Amino acid sequence: MKTLKNLLLIAAVAVLAACNENAPSPVDTQSLDIMMNERISADEPGAAVLVMYGDSVIFEKGYGLADLNTKAPIDANTFFNIASMSKKFTAVAIMQLVEQGKLSLNDTVSKYYPEFKSGIWKTIQIHHLLCHGSGVPDKRSYIPLEERIMGEDSLAMRYLSELDTLNFEPGQGYEYMNPTYVMLGDIVTRVTGQDFTQYACENIFRPSGMEKTMYYFPNCDSIIPNASHGYELDSAGVYKECDYGEETFFATRPDGGVYTSVAEYSNWMREQTKMRAGLSKVLSSESLALAQTAKNHIEDNPAYIDYCYGWIVESKDGQPWVVYHFGGNGGYRTWGAYYPQKNVYVMVFANRADFNTQLFKEQFEKLLK
Repeated sequence: MKTLKNLLLIAAVAVLAACNENAPSPVDTQSLDIMMNERISADEPGAAVLVMYGDSVIFEKGYGLADLNTKAPIDANTFFNIASMSKKFTAVAIMQLVEQGKLSLNDTVSKYYPEFKSGIWKTIQIHHLLCHGSGVPDKRSYIPLEERIMGEDSLAMRYLSELDTLNFEPGQGYEYMNPTYVMLGDIVTRVTGQDFTQYACENIFRPSGMEKTMYYFPNCDSIIPNASHGYELDSAGVYKECDYGEETFFATRPDGGVYTSVAEYSNWMREQTKMRAGLSKVLSSESLALAQTAKNHIEDNPAYIDYCYGWIVESKDGQPWVVYHFGGNGGYRTWGAYYPQKNVYVMVFANRADFNTQLFKEQFEKLLK
């Protein structure tokens, strides 16, 4: 686990490295292009890839189709559901309220939900929700299928309000949990009096230059700019649409409802550079470092992997190697990462369920120089 001081030091070195415009590219982008062309055919669902060295884009390209009906090709401005990559924005909203003194990471859930009858909520802190250490089980399968498919945030909250048992004591384990991130979004609403999605747009997306990034809501496809559809292969090997109406809980937001493009997401990456340098109005360098510091251990092998607050950190030889998050929702598969020792950002947004983001990560790391 890295200390806050060491993380800030590494971040400062990375920011300084970005100033060296004459430095050679740390990524073999030619091989990256070859790799993507080998994986994706022009007439299939595909992916958008963008790589940055510091704040400069060094690779940007789309592969395959955004929509199999219209045959619209994917490019850097195609919008995808980034699924669980959305969680970092929920975590940032919470950290903003911590900075403003409006809540504490040590606050218990019961402080914000006095109407919840079970005593389990008196033992679970906001900190536990952020790092998936609450012990809250995800057993939403009891909810009728038609409700799950149409379900939004309120349905997840209903599920949580009825819980009275835990899988483990808070802080004593790790279990990835989507509904608790929906709860974090609802806490933002309760604290600010503002709808969570509106709060995130006004306080995170727009100040970060993500001018068109938005949260999904049922049947809003027509207003998503350059929208893609998600697809998965059926038993006959044919790509079928798989997003809202096909995938259960597709419409929940704080845990996975953001629609954006790699072009807009690159502005979020630039905003993080500002945060590390103490120049951002979105979040302080101290809060970002805290959010990206290991909190809850996931696994040891081949590297130390820990969940933070909306991010995952993977360390090698006691140093943060990569800070990232995967996403998967319906036919969408996404990944966005920062390599602090290389000062490289990378993102891949795919609209096909058979796109293996873990494999992409492993292959991409072999292209780092």
